[in-house]
Amino acid sequence: MRANHYFVRPRIATPTRSLRLNCQDTGLECTNGVLWLFLHSKRSLCTNPSRQYRGPVLTLDSTFTCISVVPIAGSIVTDLDGAESNGAGSILLVTIWELGEAAGPLLIAPLSELFGRYPVFNVANFFFICGTVLSASSQSVNFLVFARFLTGCAVASNVLNPAVIGDIFPTEQRGSAMSVIMLAPLLGGAVGPAVAGIIAQSAGWRHVLWMALVLSIACELAFLTLFRETYGVVLEKKRRQAIASEESHDSHLVEAVHEAETALWASIVRPARVLYSSVVLQSMSVYGSLVFSFFYIMSTTLPDILHDRYGLPPSLVGTSFLTFSIGSVLGVAVCNQLLDRIYRRAQNTAGMSKPPPEARLQLMIFGAFLFPLVVGLYGWVAELILPLPLMLFCVALMGFTMMLTVLPMMAYVVDAFNLYSASAMTAVLISRCLMGTFLPLVTAPLRSALGYGWGFTILAAMCAILAPVPALISRFGGKLRGRSKYTRDA
Repeated sequence: MRANHYFVRPRIATPTRSLRLNCQDTGLECTNGVLWLFLHSKRSLCTNPSRQYRGPVLTLDSTFTCISVVPIAGSIVTDLDGAESNGAGSILLVTIWELGEAAGPLLIAPLSELFGRYPVFNVANFFFICGTVLSASSQSVNFLVFARFLTGCAVASNVLNPAVIGDIFPTEQRGSAMSVIMLAPLLGGAVGPAVAGIIAQSAGWRHVLWMALVLSIACELAFLTLFRETYGVVLEKKRRQAIASEESHDSHLVEAVHEAETALWASIVRPARVLYSSVVLQSMSVYGSLVFSFFYIMSTTLPDILHDRYGLPPSLVGTSFLTFSIGSVLGVAVCNQLLDRIYRRAQNTAGMSKPPPEARLQLMIFGAFLFPLVVGLYGWVAELILPLPLMLFCVALMGFTMMLTVLPMMAYVVDAFNLYSASAMTAVLISRCLMGTFLPLVTAPLRSALGYGWGFTILAAMCAILAPVPALISRFGGKLRGRSKYTRDA
């Protein structure tokens, strides 16, 4: 079918050299700062972005991870309260961030589908900076907890990063892209606690937060000047405005997301509608939330284990978190190599142009059955005070298996929900953040009553009970998706 060529000038700074996005059938081409939309009868999204385009987007779309207070939470509570910190207070200081991340996406995701990714990212980053200032200036634990909650509300990357990947990458390349985009938060998670422990021990914990402020401002300047709109609906609206005198020949995309044209309230409640209508999303949300919450369970228990049982100072406690990031990076590397390869193999085996989204879940099935063993091993190594290298190996193994479950799940949600991926990811993130906020609070009395060994054995049993969920979705997901209008055409 012959293409209809239209010319639009979006908000794209003219580059010093030609940047060209080569698309197979439709989409997007940018040459010398001019955006050309080649619109065919059914699609208007770029399906084959060149390597010149991928690097900047993946780098700049990955917002930084704030320098963590995990290894110094106890000393912060002691300093502000003037008394010995209690376990619940220091745990809440860490996990309250997740409660904010549960509230923020309720507005961030629907607003991004209404106004586009670019303005929402930058507004959220501005509020993130304001929250960091409040955190660094806090004079009480209660105010600091509140400030960290507000900062968590402004985190846009968790929900919008996968959505941007879905915007610009074809289905068969999203697995690798999803893996690469995880490197930025993993780098922050590795360096943050290590730097925080050293700085807090020498200069005080407030210097850690002021450094976080400098980093957040630098990242926002990069976002403001270099990131560009990727959401196809917004690009289509701009194109329609530019050629208002001519009737569009490609209304399919806008009609497919008609709710993005309606009132803001309809956009805000869409994540709840998507979650309510999809058994697949409900199952993935529950299981993914349980697995991800172990990052915070590990973050709140490891400092006590290393300090009380192994006698490490705060600086070395923070450095020990590097092992979790090393394991996570290895998990990302495995996903990067295998996710798209498994998907293409399914494509060749089935003889179809587009395999079902369930082809993404093979690695997740393996990680789901391995994860309970890792959780139990972590608890018993701490209980028996086995050699420190074995303890750190368990931490790295937890990061590795967590990536094997989280990354395929994110790729699956993006593929299954397509244009509604931001709303679907919001539903996943809300349940994940609520679990990450409150499950660590339950873990503290559990390990106090039963010890690390049996306490984590109970947690491992919970993981084992839900481990078959990815396998069941892989087997029956196609039929279940057909019951929801948001996934029927995936």
